[in-house]
Amino acid sequence: MALVGARREHNALKNDNSLSGRDEVLARYRQLREISTRHHHEILKFISDDALLHQARRLGLAQGKTLMLEDMEEMNYVCDLAIYTASAGRSRAIDRYASSARLTVRSDEALVLEAMRAARFSILVIERRHETAGLVATDLFRRAEVWLVDIALENSMPDGGMIATRLFAPQPFWMTAGVNVLFDLGMIEDISAELPRRLGGSKLAALIDDRYFAEAIYRIALADGIMDRITYQDLPDDA
Repeated sequence: MALVGARREHNALKNDNSLSGRDEVLARYRQLREISTRHHHEILKFISDDALLHQARRLGLAQGKTLMLEDMEEMNYVCDLAIYTASAGRSRAIDRYASSARLTVRSDEALVLEAMRAARFSILVIERRHETAGLVATDLFRRAEVWLVDIALENSMPDGGMIATRLFAPQPFWMTAGVNVLFDLGMIEDISAELPRRLGGSKLAALIDDRYFAEAIYRIALADGIMDRITYQDLPDDA
């Protein structure tokens, strides 16, 4: 499969007068992260145990009805796919939750949920630290600059590092949906081998939005012991 870039999107790093400094950006980030975490917990109520087990089996984390986890954090990858993706003809759990949620229009809760529903899976190259807070990254396949605010990643990822993650943008900055995979271009061949045959002739840039792309990356990373290699460090609350 060819690794090709899409048309470069509009620069997403515009200044926003409503967020004037690092402390304000990080305070807003923490507020939005707390809301997204609550949404995730509520969305899980719309996913059956059988559906979670099915997804866990697809990631190599279950046999039959038995979970086989080396670390409970591995379930986050199962939940990510169960929340944000669905097979053809089926609704996503996040959309079922949104249909039943009674949120105040224009509230932060509604803002975050709509951003989460529009989340996109991305391969990011970390370019540099953002001058205010967070990171400046390039979405490798969409060729778009991203202002990413994530306290743990800011303190953990080196410039030039690459991650696969799901992003959503409730503010002028983007946030991760909760799970990340350290990525390198050497994984491309393995990803291609993991994808369904019907997708075998497609260029990877055209597959980034396909649910099987994220699933293939998670499966490879989990088999490679991802939990042994991720060591995020949060910044202190007053950073």
